[in-house]
Amino acid sequence: MTVTDVQAARYSWGGDEFVFVELAEEMSLQANFRVMAITKALRENHPEGVLEICPANASYQVRYDPDVLEPHKLLGLLQDLEKQVGDAHDLALPTRVVEIPVLYRDPWTTETLMRFRDRHQDPDATDIEYAARINGYASVEEFIDAHAGSPWFVSMVGFVAGLPFKFQMVPRERAIIVPKYLRPRTDTPKQTVGYGGCFACIYSVRGAGGYQMFGITPAPIYDPTQQLPDFTDFMVFFRPGDIVKYTPIDREQYDAHVAEVEAGTFRIRTAPTEFALQEFLDDPDGYNARLLEVLR
Repeated sequence: MTVTDVQAARYSWGGDEFVFVELAEEMSLQANFRVMAITKALRENHPEGVLEICPANASYQVRYDPDVLEPHKLLGLLQDLEKQVGDAHDLALPTRVVEIPVLYRDPWTTETLMRFRDRHQDPDATDIEYAARINGYASVEEFIDAHAGSPWFVSMVGFVAGLPFKFQMVPRERAIIVPKYLRPRTDTPKQTVGYGGCFACIYSVRGAGGYQMFGITPAPIYDPTQQLPDFTDFMVFFRPGDIVKYTPIDREQYDAHVAEVEAGTFRIRTAPTEFALQEFLDDPDGYNARLLEVLR
């Protein structure tokens, strides 16, 4: 698998309380893993005055109190962490594998996308039909097999509360690429499984959006009331670094899971694991298969 060259980070001040650090100009699993490694080390070290740490796809941002932590002292600390982490290939990240059931081509996202065909690249096709065609798949079924057949690395959580951005864990030449809508929709069902550029996502709440819609999951990923069992610790389910396995389900299974959600008994299947970047780069398919075995 191709290894992306390590670039020197670019540090920018954001007013008096923020430092923005860009580790790469393009998204890659290697760049995101460096983000995870640096922000993990910063959280563990956690100097007095650091208020918030926000990892993103190929960058991160730190909010600090300049009355407690001198700005250039913080800058020096971040630069030291960048040097210590290096290319991060020899590091392993404690994380978890998460199984997300998906009803592909569901009636709700299909009805929604048909209302917005004037904003789409191919008004005569559904979103998943368009994605399958431009990525060279012979059928939608073959495309679903590819979409659900490899795990996804949660590179960041944000945009709206709880929404995970996920990067496909395959060699770059096999990655699914689909552009966003020409113009955004004004409606997207809650828990839509979407796709834009090289990123998969799950819409945590109903609202506007521009990602292609492939299906829907019955699994809640955001619960501000924290009433569901997966949210006792925090209202947002996903964490940066999670590894996601999409599992196709039928309408009967979907309805059964929705009933469990309404009864307050539904749980998202998870299993603890450790992700080692170099082992993945050496053998992506074999490593992915071993990763997913923890769900059995």
